[in-house]
Amino acid sequence: MDFIWSPWRYTYVSSAADSDSCVFCLDDTRADDEERLVLYRGEHSFVIMNLYPYTSGHLMVAPYAHVASITGMEPEQMHELLGLGRRSVEALEATYSPEGFNLGMNLGACAGAGVRDHVHLHVVPRWCGDVNFMTVTGEARVLPEDLHTSFRKLKPLFA
Repeated sequence: MDFIWSPWRYTYVSSAADSDSCVFCLDDTRADDEERLVLYRGEHSFVIMNLYPYTSGHLMVAPYAHVASITGMEPEQMHELLGLGRRSVEALEATYSPEGFNLGMNLGACAGAGVRDHVHLHVVPRWCGDVNFMTVTGEARVLPEDLHTSFRKLKPLFA
Protein backbone atom coordinates (compact mmCIF):
# COMPACT_ATOMS: atom_id res chain seq x y z
CA MET A 1 0.00 0.00 0.00
CA ASP A 2 1.24 3.49 -0.84
CA PHE A 3 0.81 6.40 1.54
CA ILE A 4 0.36 10.02 0.58
CA TRP A 5 1.64 12.27 3.33
CA SER A 6 0.56 15.89 3.66
CA PRO A 7 2.56 17.31 6.58
CA TRP A 8 2.07 20.89 5.36
CA ARG A 9 -1.55 20.56 6.52
CA TYR A 10 -0.54 19.84 10.11
CA THR A 11 -0.83 23.50 11.12
CA TYR A 12 -4.41 23.53 9.89
CA VAL A 13 -5.40 20.16 11.30
CA SER A 14 -3.93 20.83 14.73
CA SER A 15 -5.52 24.27 15.04
CA ALA A 16 -8.88 23.13 13.65
CA ALA A 17 -9.07 20.40 16.28
CA ASP A 18 -8.73 23.03 19.02
CA SER A 19 -11.52 25.23 17.68
CA ASP A 20 -15.26 24.93 18.18
CA SER A 21 -15.94 27.45 15.43
CA CYS A 22 -16.49 26.58 11.79
CA VAL A 23 -14.19 28.31 9.29
CA PHE A 24 -17.02 28.35 6.74
CA CYS A 25 -19.70 29.89 8.96
CA LEU A 26 -19.58 33.57 7.99
CA ASP A 27 -21.45 36.33 9.69
CA ASP A 28 -22.98 39.22 7.76
CA THR A 29 -20.00 41.51 8.39
CA ARG A 30 -18.37 42.13 5.04
CA ALA A 31 -15.75 44.54 6.38
CA ASP A 32 -13.30 41.71 7.02
CA ASP A 33 -13.89 39.86 3.72
CA GLU A 34 -10.47 40.82 2.35
CA GLU A 35 -8.74 39.70 5.55
CA ARG A 36 -10.69 36.41 5.47
CA LEU A 37 -10.03 36.16 1.69
CA VAL A 38 -13.72 36.04 0.76
CA LEU A 39 -13.83 36.83 -2.95
CA TYR A 40 -17.59 36.78 -3.49
CA ARG A 41 -20.83 36.49 -1.55
CA GLY A 42 -23.90 35.17 -3.32
CA GLU A 43 -27.40 34.65 -1.99
CA HIS A 44 -26.79 31.10 -0.70
CA SER A 45 -23.04 30.50 -1.13
CA PHE A 46 -19.70 32.29 -1.21
CA VAL A 47 -16.23 31.93 -2.75
CA ILE A 48 -13.20 31.96 -0.46
CA MET A 49 -9.49 31.34 -0.98
CA ASN A 50 -7.93 28.33 0.73
CA LEU A 51 -5.50 29.35 3.50
CA TYR A 52 -3.53 26.15 2.85
CA PRO A 53 -3.65 25.92 -0.96
CA TYR A 54 -2.50 22.96 -3.01
CA THR A 55 -1.67 25.35 -5.87
CA SER A 56 -1.83 29.11 -6.44
CA GLY A 57 -5.44 30.16 -6.87
CA HIS A 58 -6.95 27.24 -4.90
CA LEU A 59 -10.50 28.41 -4.16
CA MET A 60 -13.42 26.94 -2.25
CA VAL A 61 -17.15 27.48 -2.63
CA ALA A 62 -19.36 26.89 0.41
CA PRO A 63 -22.98 27.47 1.33
CA TYR A 64 -23.81 29.81 4.19
CA ALA A 65 -25.89 26.99 5.67
CA HIS A 66 -23.92 24.76 8.03
CA VAL A 67 -24.63 21.39 6.40
CA ALA A 68 -22.32 18.37 6.32
CA SER A 69 -23.33 16.95 2.94
CA ILE A 70 -24.93 17.83 -0.35
CA THR A 71 -27.94 15.78 0.77
CA GLY A 72 -28.66 18.48 3.35
CA MET A 73 -28.64 21.29 0.81
CA GLU A 74 -31.73 22.83 -0.77
CA PRO A 75 -31.82 22.74 -4.60
CA GLU A 76 -31.26 26.50 -4.92
CA GLN A 77 -28.22 26.27 -2.64
CA MET A 78 -26.74 23.45 -4.71
CA HIS A 79 -27.46 25.30 -7.96
CA GLU A 80 -25.69 28.45 -6.78
CA LEU A 81 -22.76 26.48 -5.34
CA LEU A 82 -22.13 24.78 -8.69
CA GLY A 83 -22.65 28.06 -10.55
CA LEU A 84 -20.01 29.70 -8.37
CA GLY A 85 -17.74 26.73 -9.05
CA ARG A 86 -18.07 27.51 -12.75
CA ARG A 87 -17.51 31.21 -12.14
CA SER A 88 -14.39 30.33 -10.14
CA VAL A 89 -13.04 28.25 -13.02
CA GLU A 90 -13.64 31.16 -15.41
CA ALA A 91 -11.89 33.63 -13.08
CA LEU A 92 -8.92 31.32 -12.61
CA GLU A 93 -8.64 30.70 -16.36
CA ALA A 94 -8.61 34.44 -17.01
CA THR A 95 -6.04 35.10 -14.28
CA TYR A 96 -3.66 32.13 -14.33
CA SER A 97 -4.27 30.19 -17.59
CA PRO A 98 -4.08 26.77 -15.92
CA GLU A 99 -3.91 23.63 -18.04
CA GLY A 100 -6.64 21.87 -16.05
CA PHE A 101 -8.66 21.81 -12.85
CA ASN A 102 -9.58 19.55 -9.99
CA LEU A 103 -13.06 20.21 -8.60
CA GLY A 104 -14.19 18.13 -5.69
CA MET A 105 -15.86 17.62 -2.35
CA ASN A 106 -14.64 15.43 0.48
CA LEU A 107 -17.76 14.38 2.36
CA GLY A 108 -16.95 12.91 5.76
CA ALA A 109 -13.74 12.23 7.67
CA CYS A 110 -12.93 8.95 5.92
CA ALA A 111 -13.22 10.74 2.56
CA GLY A 112 -10.57 13.26 3.62
CA ALA A 113 -12.74 16.16 4.74
CA GLY A 114 -10.67 18.50 6.90
CA VAL A 115 -13.86 20.38 7.78
CA ARG A 116 -16.34 17.54 8.15
CA ASP A 117 -19.47 19.44 9.16
CA HIS A 118 -19.66 22.15 6.48
CA VAL A 119 -19.75 21.02 2.87
CA HIS A 120 -17.52 22.90 0.42
CA LEU A 121 -16.32 22.56 -3.16
CA HIS A 122 -12.60 22.79 -3.89
CA VAL A 123 -11.61 24.47 -7.17
CA VAL A 124 -7.93 23.75 -7.77
CA PRO A 125 -6.15 25.05 -10.90
CA ARG A 126 -3.54 22.64 -12.25
CA TRP A 127 -0.53 22.83 -14.52
CA CYS A 128 1.42 19.94 -16.00
CA GLY A 129 4.37 19.39 -13.69
CA ASP A 130 2.95 21.46 -10.80
CA VAL A 131 3.90 18.76 -8.31
CA ASN A 132 7.56 19.04 -7.48
CA PHE A 133 10.17 17.48 -5.20
CA MET A 134 9.72 20.11 -2.46
CA THR A 135 6.46 18.47 -1.38
CA VAL A 136 8.28 15.21 -0.74
CA THR A 137 11.68 16.31 0.53
CA GLY A 138 10.91 19.63 2.17
CA GLU A 139 7.44 18.93 3.54
CA ALA A 140 6.28 22.15 1.88
CA ARG A 141 4.43 23.43 -1.14
CA VAL A 142 6.13 25.91 -3.42
CA LEU A 143 3.63 28.59 -4.41
CA PRO A 144 4.86 31.37 -6.67
CA GLU A 145 2.44 33.93 -5.26
CA ASP A 146 1.24 34.92 -1.79
CA LEU A 147 -2.47 34.72 -0.95
CA HIS A 148 -3.12 38.47 -0.81
CA THR A 149 -1.60 38.99 -4.27
CA SER A 150 -3.84 36.22 -5.59
CA PHE A 151 -6.81 37.84 -3.83
CA ARG A 152 -6.15 41.21 -5.50
CA LYS A 153 -5.90 39.54 -8.92
CA LEU A 154 -9.09 37.51 -8.54
CA LYS A 155 -11.35 39.92 -6.65
CA PRO A 156 -12.20 42.13 -9.68
CA LEU A 157 -13.39 39.05 -11.59
CA PHE A 158 -16.04 38.41 -8.94
CA ALA A 159 -17.30 42.01 -8.85
